[in-house]
Amino acid sequence: MAKQAEKSDSVKINRSDVEAVKELNVSYQKMRTEIAKVIVGQDAVIEQLFISLLSRGHCLLVGVPGLAKTLLIKTLADVLDLKFNRIQFTPDLMPSDITGTEIIEEDKKSGGKVFKFVEGPVFANIVLADEINRTPPKTQAALLESMQEHKVTAAGKTYTLDEPFFVLATQNPIEQEGTYPLPEAQLDRFMFNLWLEYPSFAEEMQIVRSTTSQYAPKLIHILSGDDIVGYQDLVRRVPVADNVIEFAVNLVAKTRPKDSHSPQFIKDWLTWGAGPRASQYLILGAKTRAILNGKYTPDIEDVRAVAIPVLRHRIIPNFNAEADGITAVQIVEKLLHN
Repeated sequence: MAKQAEKSDSVKINRSDVEAVKELNVSYQKMRTEIAKVIVGQDAVIEQLFISLLSRGHCLLVGVPGLAKTLLIKTLADVLDLKFNRIQFTPDLMPSDITGTEIIEEDKKSGGKVFKFVEGPVFANIVLADEINRTPPKTQAALLESMQEHKVTAAGKTYTLDEPFFVLATQNPIEQEGTYPLPEAQLDRFMFNLWLEYPSFAEEMQIVRSTTSQYAPKLIHILSGDDIVGYQDLVRRVPVADNVIEFAVNLVAKTRPKDSHSPQFIKDWLTWGAGPRASQYLILGAKTRAILNGKYTPDIEDVRAVAIPVLRHRIIPNFNAEADGITAVQIVEKLLHN
């Protein structure tokens, strides 16, 4: 009780921010209603996608073919009235196919030849990197600068991407032939790693019924790009009590096998733990989840709710874990339970 009182005393909410949280909550419910016209189920994934967007993060979606990963992302872009580009990653894709390239054209005034930069598909608000692990690391790395800095460098010049900028990459977990696993440095750039599951029987009935008929829903734009940028700034202003930050940092620290306070099962099952970016994303995710649910400050439960998608791709199980049939998700769940 003492800690709860301390937290309440330390939280100061600006009146205009309170109104903004209420407006966001209303818009979020409208957005969920619009997406439900196209996407059946996947409620947790939709919430986590929106959390990542408002946190200025990026998402890696993993799921077998046919689970509407691409459709979900395109629907999100339509509801938010944002520019959407899809890049189909293939083994022959080049970095310039993503970032853009310079072409020579004739200057009508001088009659001479000049270089003109033609923007690539990365110049959009929402970029879908479809099957990102099907292209070599050189091409995968073309996304690194844009994901981290929201900029693109080509031919010695730097171009700033329009805000908001959100990368959603997909992977197929069952077919690994001819793929290039993402390096840890690039995996760490993704705020969330989301796994899409098969729909329930009732959901699949609804999916088949709607997709095999003439049903063609019309989506209404709920939020603009400027609205999203404003809410991203709002997330940064959300106050967080020290005990919540302490919980997040402590959770991440205990994933590191060399940490003296790590549980024995972490030392037995993990080769590497999560870095500081995981702690940052835990707090940003908790902040966003809180305001989406109408709260003005996050609590420990909000941190716990985003722990699995934040940590599952940042910890590396060793051979002992594989031999025992232990996955990264099971390790995070055990850590949260402890």
